[in-house]
Amino acid sequence: MGKQARRNGNSAGVGRRLQRLRYVWRRVMASLARRGLRGTLQRVTQEFKRRPSADTTLDLLPLDVPFAPFALPVSAAPHVSVIIPAYGKLAWTLACLKSIARAGATAAFEVIVVDDASPDDSVATLRQVDGLTLLQNDTNQGFIGTCNAGAAKARGDVLLFLNNDTQVTPGWLDALLDCLRHESDCGMVGARLVYPDGRLQEAGGIVFADGACWNTGRFEDRNDPRYRVRREVDFVTGAALMIRRRLFQSIGGFDTRYAPAYYEDVDLAFAVRAAGQRVMYEPRSLIVHMEGITSGTDVFAGVKQYQQRNRQTFARTWAAALQHQPAPDTPVETILRGTQPHILIIDTTTPQPTRDSASLRLVAICKLLHDMGWKVTFAPDDGRAEAADIDLLGSLGVTVLCKPWVRDASVWLGRHGRQLAAVMLCRSSMADQYLSVARENAPHARLIFDTVDLHFLREQRAAELTGNASLARQAEASRQRELALVEACDVTFVVSPVERDLLAAEAPAARVELLSNVHAVFGRQAPFAERKDLVFIGGYNHPPNADALRWMVDDILPRIRRQLPDVTLHVLGDAPSEARRALERDGVELHGRVDDLSPWMKQCRLSVAPLRYGAGVKGKVNMAMSHGLPVIATPVAAEGMHLVDGDNVLIATEAEEFAAAVVRAYNDADLWLRLSDGALANVRQYFSFVAAHRTLVDVLDENS
Repeated sequence: MGKQARRNGNSAGVGRRLQRLRYVWRRVMASLARRGLRGTLQRVTQEFKRRPSADTTLDLLPLDVPFAPFALPVSAAPHVSVIIPAYGKLAWTLACLKSIARAGATAAFEVIVVDDASPDDSVATLRQVDGLTLLQNDTNQGFIGTCNAGAAKARGDVLLFLNNDTQVTPGWLDALLDCLRHESDCGMVGARLVYPDGRLQEAGGIVFADGACWNTGRFEDRNDPRYRVRREVDFVTGAALMIRRRLFQSIGGFDTRYAPAYYEDVDLAFAVRAAGQRVMYEPRSLIVHMEGITSGTDVFAGVKQYQQRNRQTFARTWAAALQHQPAPDTPVETILRGTQPHILIIDTTTPQPTRDSASLRLVAICKLLHDMGWKVTFAPDDGRAEAADIDLLGSLGVTVLCKPWVRDASVWLGRHGRQLAAVMLCRSSMADQYLSVARENAPHARLIFDTVDLHFLREQRAAELTGNASLARQAEASRQRELALVEACDVTFVVSPVERDLLAAEAPAARVELLSNVHAVFGRQAPFAERKDLVFIGGYNHPPNADALRWMVDDILPRIRRQLPDVTLHVLGDAPSEARRALERDGVELHGRVDDLSPWMKQCRLSVAPLRYGAGVKGKVNMAMSHGLPVIATPVAAEGMHLVDGDNVLIATEAEEFAAAVVRAYNDADLWLRLSDGALANVRQYFSFVAAHRTLVDVLDENS
C-alpha cells in the first residue's frame, strides 16, 4: 500500500512538473509573439537581475511596526466608497489604511474593510482604526463575494475597489475620479500599478481573442512617458478599480461564476463595454501593489489555480465579443499603436500653460485632438520635459518624446513616420528644421505649419519702432523663410485674421486657416466695488512684453498714480534679476510666474496690455477677458481680436491717452460692467473650444 501510494505520489509529481513545463513553454511562445525575440530576452534578463526589494523613492510604510490607533480622514457624506477586501495579512491591511490616511484626497470618501473570516486577530485590531467602516463575513466568501458585500453597504456614488496589499500615493483617488468625470463615456478606470522595487506592474490590460490577458508595460520603467498616458484599455485589474455604483449594480456586480477570484475584473470590464461605456487607464493614480501577498504566485496551487479555469469560463461567456479582440500572436506594439489617426506635434519646448499663451493654446489643441479621437504624440526639440509636464499632457492622452527615453525626434520619425496621418510643426524654426525629415519619413501625413505668430511681422514692427536697420534686414530674411514654409506645407495655421489676410496676399496659392487662442470662459468672479489695482500678464523674456512693461512703469503708471495714488500694478510673469531691479518702485509688485492667475483675475479692477509691437493674438488679453476683467490695450494688443473701442475694450496709443483710459474705467462702474460683459461675449464667440474644434475638423477629418 505504501509503495503504491509513493508510486501515485511520484506519478502526480511528474504530472505537475509536466503541467508546469507546458505552462512555461506557452508563456515563452506567447512572449516571443507579443514582445519579439529582443523583448523576450530583455524580460528573461530582468527576471534574473538583482535589484533592491524596495524603491526608496516610493516612501513605503513599514510593515514591522507595533500597532497604534490612528484615524482616517473620511467624510460623513462620501462621494467615493473605498472597498478593501481582507483575509488575514493584517500588517499589509494596516499599511494600506495608513497610506490612505497619509495621502488623503480632495473628494469626500469613506473606507470600508470587509474581513473575509480572517484566521488572525485582524477584526479586533481594525476596530481601533477611527473612521473605518468594518464589515465581517461569517464564512470565507473569497474576493468576489467580499467585494460584492462591501459594495452593498457603500454610501458613495462611486465605488473604488482596492486590494489590502497596496499602498497609495498622493493624488491617487482624485486622479481616478478626474478621469471618470471628464473622459466621455468612461464607465470604469484603473491606476498605474508598480511593484515595491519600483518597476511597472501594469498600465492597463490587453485581452486576446482566446481570452488570454496581458499586463501592459509589466516590469518596464514606471516613469517611461509611454505608460504615463491616459488611454482606453480592454480591462484594469481589480487591485485598484473605480466604477460608478449605479453601473456596478446594473451589471450585477462581480460575477460569482468566477468565485473565489480571478477574471472577475476582466469580465466586469467587458460588461462595462457591453453597456456602451469605456474602460480607462489613469497613470496619475500611482499605487504600489505587493502582488501575490494574498493569493500567491503559483498558478497550480491555492487561489491562483482558479486563473486558468476562470479564463475558460470568461472565453465561453464573451465568445462573441472576443471575436473582435486581437489574435493571440499579435505583437503588443501593434495593439498599442491602435487604429486611431496619429499626429506628431513638434515645438521648441514642452508647453507649460503658466509660462505663456502659446503653451496654453497648444495644450488646448492637444485636448481637442484627444477628444476628436486622435492619438497625439508631442516632441520638444530640446528633448526636455518635467514630470509635471509629462503628467499634464498624459492626462490629455498625449505621449511625450523626451530624454532619456527618446533622444531625437528625427530618429523617432524615421521609425514611426509611416504610421502618422499628420505632422504639426510649431514656429518657423521647427518647421524649417523638420520639414524635409517629415516629408521623407511620413509621406502619407498631412504637413501643418503652425506659425504661433508670424515672426517676420513682429520683427518688422520692432524695426519700425526702434529704427534698427539690422532688425529690418532680419525681418526680411524671416519673411522669406516663413513664406517658403507656408508654400511648402499642406496647411498653415495662424492665430489672427490680420495674419490670414496678410498671407492671402503674400502666398495666395497656400491654404491658410485661422486657429486662434483657445480659452475656457471662467466668468466674472467679483463685482466692481470689491476690486482694486491693475494687473499686467506676460513674461519679460518675450521682447514685446519687456518693452511694454518698461513703457508702462516708466511713462504710464506715474500719470495714473497722480490721480489714483493708491493704485498698484501687479506684474505676473518671469523676469530676470537685473530687470526686476530696474522695475522696482512704489506702486509696482513683481510676483514672477504664478501657477494660478485667478486670484488676480478676481481681485484686480483692470488689466493693462500696453504693447507697442508684436504679432498674433495676445493671450494676456484673452485670459483677462475670459474672467470678465476689462482690458485697456494698445492697437497692437487689440489687433485681430474683433474688439471694439468702448464696447468690449478701451484702446489707447500714447502714454497720456492710455493713462486717461485706465483712470476713466477705474472710476466708472457702469463703463466697467459694460466692458466686462463685452469681454466675456468676445471670448465666447471667437476664442472658444468650439471655434478651434471647427478648424481642426475641417483640416484633419480628411485624414481620419
